Amino acid sequence: MKKIWLFLVVALLAAILMACGDSEEGSTDEATETDNDVEANSAEASEDTEEEATQSIDTLSIGFVPSRDPEEIVTATEPLKDLLKEEMATLGYEIGEVDISVGTNYEAVGETLSAGTTDIGFIPGGTYVLYDDGAEVILTATRAGLNNDSDDASDWNENKPTEPSDEQVTYYRALMIAGPSEKGQELADKVNNGEELTAEDMESANWAVMSSSSPAGYIYPSLWLKDNFDLTIADLPNKAKVDSYGSAFARLAEGQIDVMVTYADARRDNEEAWQSEFNREATIWDETNVIGVTSGIYNDTISVSKNSDKMNDDLKSAIQQAFMNIAETEEGKEVISIYNHEGYQEAQDSDYDKEREAQEMVQSLD
Repeated sequence: MKKIWLFLVVALLAAILMACGDSEEGSTDEATETDNDVEANSAEASEDTEEEATQSIDTLSIGFVPSRDPEEIVTATEPLKDLLKEEMATLGYEIGEVDISVGTNYEAVGETLSAGTTDIGFIPGGTYVLYDDGAEVILTATRAGLNNDSDDASDWNENKPTEPSDEQVTYYRALMIAGPSEKGQELADKVNNGEELTAEDMESANWAVMSSSSPAGYIYPSLWLKDNFDLTIADLPNKAKVDSYGSAFARLAEGQIDVMVTYADARRDNEEAWQSEFNREATIWDETNVIGVTSGIYNDTISVSKNSDKMNDDLKSAIQQAFMNIAETEEGKEVISIYNHEGYQEAQDSDYDKEREAQEMVQSLD
């Protein structure tokens, strides 16, 4: 009887062990199948996410203001097309084409941003605040400072030539520069001899000015005239509107004008042309003098269109980051140097409140 019971117990144990083995094997098979399904689903989800992350845009258009010769700007900024495509690709945007154009004047670029026909604009603060109903600032430029930063014109003349400094600054000044004409030299001599210029001096000179939205070429010089002589550019009887600072320097060299208004210090950018293209025998530093210096002007903007069909917050952020990245590369630095930009920092609309005050004052004076 004991043997029978022993046999039954052994048989029962064997049956239990076999059942456990089958159960574990089935569980392993089911787990393997489940893992395979999870991996497949994860791969599909990853592919879908990648497709969603990369967005395609046929064209991004960029407008530049003509503060330099338009052909020179187009040539210098050509590499920007590939640089921007590459940076935007790392940020999840595939750009088919980058279209670059130079406006006929400052207002033209502001108008195309407002209309939504240009996506991105390199525009000064003065132009931005005039068109901020249709444009939004995303970056402001930083530039190397200059060894001259005095508001006294004679200091600039005693410390020629103007040289760059290592300091990065977010503002610049506008200069009133007298040329080699008889009247230009007369005004320069008064400044360098410590004599006060008069309203009659201003009104008797021939001036070259830029568009009315140009900070250095119109707005701040107009404020300087108001503060010092109770005049504005609109009050000057002898003035000519020019399409670029290069054109103004050419006229200054020819003696067609006596005084031009420009950013500090544009003579550095026209030093070679003064003798090679404008056929002057002496250097630009020998033949020109500063007769007036404005207060600081907040730097240029990179702004985007509020009315572009493709513009949204994600794209704006990507464009913002792309240009900051580009400015950190050697090739990028070379491209943006056409505007004397050396880098970019994030900007907000309130940064240009002072510019709005300046614009409002000029408009009320005019």
